Amino acid sequence: MTAGVITGFGAVTPLGVGADVLHDRAVAGESGLAGGVGRCAGFKPGDHLSRQQVRRTDRFTQLALVAAAEALDRAGWQTDDPPYPPERIACVIGCGLAGTSSFEAQREVLAGQGAEYVSPLMVPMMMGNAAAAHLSLRYGFQGESLCVASACASGAQAVGTGLRLLAAGAADAVLVGGTESATSDLIAASFRNAGALSPSGTSVPFDRDRDGFLLGEGAGVLLLETATGAAARGAPALGTVLGYGASSDAHHLTAPEPGGRRAAAAVTRALADAAVTPRDIAYVNAHGTGTVLNDQLECDALRLALGEALTTVPLSSSKSSLGHLLGAAGAVEAVATLQALRRATAPPTVGLRRPDERLGPLDLVRTARPLPPPQPGRPLIGLSTSFGFGGHNAALVLASPGTPPPAKGPR
Repeated sequence: MTAGVITGFGAVTPLGVGADVLHDRAVAGESGLAGGVGRCAGFKPGDHLSRQQVRRTDRFTQLALVAAAEALDRAGWQTDDPPYPPERIACVIGCGLAGTSSFEAQREVLAGQGAEYVSPLMVPMMMGNAAAAHLSLRYGFQGESLCVASACASGAQAVGTGLRLLAAGAADAVLVGGTESATSDLIAASFRNAGALSPSGTSVPFDRDRDGFLLGEGAGVLLLETATGAAARGAPALGTVLGYGASSDAHHLTAPEPGGRRAAAAVTRALADAAVTPRDIAYVNAHGTGTVLNDQLECDALRLALGEALTTVPLSSSKSSLGHLLGAAGAVEAVATLQALRRATAPPTVGLRRPDERLGPLDLVRTARPLPPPQPGRPLIGLSTSFGFGGHNAALVLASPGTPPPAKGPR
């Protein structure tokens, strides 16, 4: 598959507004979790969006609009004069639960005031494709526009879908990412009753005492272009999505497949797509939810896919500082991975004190760690994994700026 050059990226997370804030605070070992939830407390929609935009959008769309604005600004796009024909610019944004806050608010209006007071904007505010639609409207993108909804793999699969549009020649540029804002008491109650939410109010993936995840909200967006297109407009490559792989467990709606074989297949496919080997991977940003079962099965899957290389590659989970961003997780973690490679620094799994020896030999990052600096023609290469309810598995291989190394033997 044709690699996608990253010319812009942006993020809004519980650590703050901006992709640089995301990396800097994560590397410092800070957490955006407070009171058992990861809300974007520093994000005020009115600081970034017009009154009309705020009134007509759910919070998950607002997060995506701001992350996308950062990505396009970083890419040097004149938003009123894009470098490609509008019909050649696509938009793919993933989410898992979409506009839950709008639905819950209008449900209360119906119960308390009556049907005639329910907002006619409820459906366009809560629909899963709202973020992609608003981005296309905002910037006049007339290419393919869609939402990928595959639970916690949505963001990563949105990036992969955009990569495939570029490879197929269906677009010259694709705005990709994921967004989610589903931290209400109702959503939390459902996950708690399913045994997935941490009863202790902590989130420490890979720790011996881990007991579940915490909900978070946020958005991550990347602008992908072909290498030819980016070079023609003089845009520097800020990184590359080298490869994408996906699979389905076909096992259970919520429980992962025992042994992790299908999840491993997604990683193996991503490596093959990127034409790299496990030994080329310098950092792994794991899905790392912090549940006993999922951490174990992810480590099993990574061991199947990476073999002995897994014991020496630095590995950490962003969910320890952000919470679980559900449909946004894969995209935000792709941005986090890219930043780790660009800055040659692996962020830690915040709060990890006693690694669970049952997970097998791992090189878990407990405090920020320098990565080997990229060499000419030899960028740093990272792996980001995402697994979702429904048995959706996805993996992305990303690289820091530079030319990727040649493949080394059979994969």
